[in-house]
Amino acid sequence: MDRESGSLPPQFWSSPAVARALAKCDIPAVLTEVQHVRGWTQAQLAEAVGYSQSWVSKVLRGKQPLTLDQVRTISHQIGIPIRLLRFDTLEEGDQTKRRDFSKAMALAAIATQLGHDRADEATASILTTITGAQRRLEATTPARELTRTAVAHVEMARRTLSRTSGTPFVSDLCAAVSEAAGFTAWLHADMHDTGTARTYYRLAIDAARKADHALLAAYMLGSLATFDIENDDPALGLALLNSARREVGNRPPAIALAWLAGLTALGHATASNEPEARRALREAEAAVEASQRTAAPPWPWVFPFDHAKLAGYRALAMVRLERPAEAVSAFAESLSSSQPAHKQRGVLAIEIATARLIAGDLDEAFRLAQEALTVGVTYQSERVIQRARRFRHRYTGPVTTHVRAFDDQLRAVLL
Repeated sequence: MDRESGSLPPQFWSSPAVARALAKCDIPAVLTEVQHVRGWTQAQLAEAVGYSQSWVSKVLRGKQPLTLDQVRTISHQIGIPIRLLRFDTLEEGDQTKRRDFSKAMALAAIATQLGHDRADEATASILTTITGAQRRLEATTPARELTRTAVAHVEMARRTLSRTSGTPFVSDLCAAVSEAAGFTAWLHADMHDTGTARTYYRLAIDAARKADHALLAAYMLGSLATFDIENDDPALGLALLNSARREVGNRPPAIALAWLAGLTALGHATASNEPEARRALREAEAAVEASQRTAAPPWPWVFPFDHAKLAGYRALAMVRLERPAEAVSAFAESLSSSQPAHKQRGVLAIEIATARLIAGDLDEAFRLAQEALTVGVTYQSERVIQRARRFRHRYTGPVTTHVRAFDDQLRAVLL
């Protein structure tokens, strides 16, 4: 390792501990990993980041909060790729939730103040950090509680962008608008407001293209494709995925190819085209193998697209192809390596319930469906509730005790 240049090996940033810390913007954890991999003393670490040893000691022990400027300084000093500092997961607990909410509001106030002046090199970073803080909150917060601030944030970002014509910051601000719009689209999708969700997805795609960021545009196209596939329009979803592939060109990063292939498999499976679905899964498998040999994933991806994630896509595809044994096996593989957020657990519970129902395990299927419905009610996720309704509508068999219990719960929710 080149100690003089401060460079770190690319695989360092994609190691599990570092990836988790970066996703939560946990700078103390990142510093601990850097200190460990370099074999530095605390004094040497302090010298590297340009602060006193006592200050660094407080940071590592969680006793010294960091400002955005300090995070940027430390990141520059030890070579942390700024694009990897994201807020995509949420620790459980009301205290953490309040801290994240306060952070989001404080950053919004900063951005609002900046909005009165011309943008500078920090503006896009601040806007993106606000979106990241909101995204962390979404994991355990009803979408309706976040939507108003998310919509306002998109509009503020767009107004800021409108004042940057002729500046060198236009591209970065377009990317920030795209991220904010993509997140706002996701919130409306969770509320089952499909028209508004589609409007914001289109804005996200348009802003990404104006940013001249092919990967971001492909990511937003893939997100809209997922939305359409989940809403039973696989033909439109597959068309959007073809557009995403054209967007990234002939030599896309392996992670982009793996993700798009996984989504393509889901689209073909939803259309009951098993040969094409399996072909796409094989393509995704090959891309995952290739991605394991690369450095940290390129933005807008944060975590590597690994075999566990691919297993999740395979499971969803097998449910739609009515291959319950393969679906249950793939779900087990996927869930053994990761724990999805609360709302996503509700979605997955319905998928597993569907696989169990196809296999003839009626009681277990409706027990899982009840769990999913409880998640939907708890987090006011219309997306989960509507999936539970569709699950029930597709069942035409006898009304057993478990089916009746589910019906009672669903009726109470809807009435």
